[in-house]
Amino acid sequence: MAALGTWAVAVLALSRGEQISALWIVIAGFCALSISYRFYSKWLATKVLVLNEERATPAVLRNDNKDYVPTNRWMVFGHHFAAIAGPGPLVGPVLAAQFGFLPGTLWILIGATLGGGVHDMIVLFASIRRGGKTLGQMVKEEIGRGVGLLALVSVLAIMIILLAVLALVVVQALAESPWGVFTIAVTIPIALIMGIALRTGKVSVLAVTIFGLFGLAFGVWGGQFLGHFPAIEGWFRQDQKCLAWAIMIYGLTASVLPVWMLLTPRDYLSTFLKLGTVGMLAVAVVLINPTLQMPAITKFIDGSGLVFSGPVFPFVCITIACGAVSGFHSLIASGTTPKMIRRESRIRSIGYGAMVTEMIVALMAMIAACVLEPGEYFAINTKGTPIEVVARVSAAGFPVSEQQMQTLATNLGESTMFNRAGGAPTFAVGMAHMFARVSAQPTALALWYHFAIMFEALFILTTIDAGTRVGRFLLQDVLSQLWRPLGNTRSWTANFLASVLLVAAWGWFLYEGVIDPLGGINSLWPLFGLANQLLSVVALCLGTTLLIKMEKAKYLFVTLVPLCFMCAVTFSAGYLKVFSSDPRLGFLSGVRSLMGQASTMTDSTKAAELVRQAGVWRFDALVAIFFLVLVAAIVIGSARQWWQLMSRRQRVVLHESEFVPITPAQLAQF
Repeated sequence: MAALGTWAVAVLALSRGEQISALWIVIAGFCALSISYRFYSKWLATKVLVLNEERATPAVLRNDNKDYVPTNRWMVFGHHFAAIAGPGPLVGPVLAAQFGFLPGTLWILIGATLGGGVHDMIVLFASIRRGGKTLGQMVKEEIGRGVGLLALVSVLAIMIILLAVLALVVVQALAESPWGVFTIAVTIPIALIMGIALRTGKVSVLAVTIFGLFGLAFGVWGGQFLGHFPAIEGWFRQDQKCLAWAIMIYGLTASVLPVWMLLTPRDYLSTFLKLGTVGMLAVAVVLINPTLQMPAITKFIDGSGLVFSGPVFPFVCITIACGAVSGFHSLIASGTTPKMIRRESRIRSIGYGAMVTEMIVALMAMIAACVLEPGEYFAINTKGTPIEVVARVSAAGFPVSEQQMQTLATNLGESTMFNRAGGAPTFAVGMAHMFARVSAQPTALALWYHFAIMFEALFILTTIDAGTRVGRFLLQDVLSQLWRPLGNTRSWTANFLASVLLVAAWGWFLYEGVIDPLGGINSLWPLFGLANQLLSVVALCLGTTLLIKMEKAKYLFVTLVPLCFMCAVTFSAGYLKVFSSDPRLGFLSGVRSLMGQASTMTDSTKAAELVRQAGVWRFDALVAIFFLVLVAAIVIGSARQWWQLMSRRQRVVLHESEFVPITPAQLAQF
């Protein structure tokens, strides 16, 4: 397996001037998954973390039928995977494809196995050993109160922005799309029935799963026939404003209801569609054996990209987050998931296993982008009028024509494919191209394209419900500093109040983004990858501290190497985003450029728009500096404590829940 994986990577890395099959990426991915999970994750579980099967988990000890609920391991895996697999593994690799298929593929393979899996697994372990506490709480207890408060504030701020943007992506994907709205709406009552049936204890997980799969198949298949029933179709054809309110209501409901009733069964159900579609994509690659049209490395590694500006390092690592190393995963691994796991041995399969599974999703997204004609790929993701886009892309060495793009749009059932930046449409086009090749129907391409758009919306929506619940935990941590009863997660009143406040926070940004495409949350898009990776730095600081306190200093390289690398990535990227002299990359130079253009314009309306955009970029710069300073303070505070612990100038205190063995009755129940 190692030899096969090495050969696959060598073919991808060393072949030049010849056609490369996408199958080599699939082979490299599955070889990396097999070896890393079989050997590295087991070594982490047995030697580094020393998982203990006899130790009762928080779900067993604090079972309250709301947040702490012992849950079937496959349903927990489904929930965890659905929660962590948001837009990152789909959109990030598609955008990073502008560098060529090689940089992104290498980062996904290395980052996920040696960084992301460790990151997710150690945070999940730490939270389970500490009664299901959140990342901010653990940082405060293990590293220091001051550092912990900084972590709480930074994590909560990043979470609000992240949830708003995820919701905005869903709204834009589902607007005026009855099929997509119908499929997602159907999953809600199905999940409620599944949750209630399981809770009675009279229905097996297998029976509930079969029922859910049939219901999901009906939702996916039946949505395309809504056009035959105009009255019903009108219920599901909604604009962005209505969908924004609907998603806010759904997020509030998922946060307040017991976790077993809606959140867990719905995420478990959506995982079948996610993994099923990705599995179909992998099978299609094997059967069709498509050729990678994108070069291994393009001229844009110098930072002059048409899709986004910035050199290949560090921006390939910032752009591809969830498919390799993602700080958002630490919020789920210290939020909902540790409150549902029955046995410590599941930490390996859920923490590390879900991460390397997401790695395969990211590789499929990379393939979907790179099997397209490069000219079409860049034309879809480059902003400007059709004439300007065609001229810029062709001049860069990737010929494309307006007629070619119009033919593509017609085949997809769209009016145009220009100015469809963001990654999601490109992934849908690549996915539709591969699936349509197994069908002779002339409408197959359009059907698969709209199916892919719906699939992406469902992929992202499952991150919103779990994220809102985790955000509620974080907000209650902060509110408990003001008044302790507000931090009581067993109180329905405290839970509802915190949920309303959190949904109102990210809902405000969402609505601003919907009604004002040039302002609101859209202005923070360049910061998302940076903020997400800064969260991973905080989580890895916690992991390093815990290893020292557990007297596992000889294994420090497990977290310290990924931590140092992510510090180099995030702080160099942050510096470039704020202070780069390139107006297309640096916020401050971009502000000066926009103000200079506005001062020379005679059209007052356009000048005002440029001034407004300059204000947005100035705000972006302030937010980036705020996050960088905050995380730098956390890293420095952590390093200071490591030195004290290693030099024995401070007594080691490990804030860990008391050991409580699992009873024979509980073991029999499992």
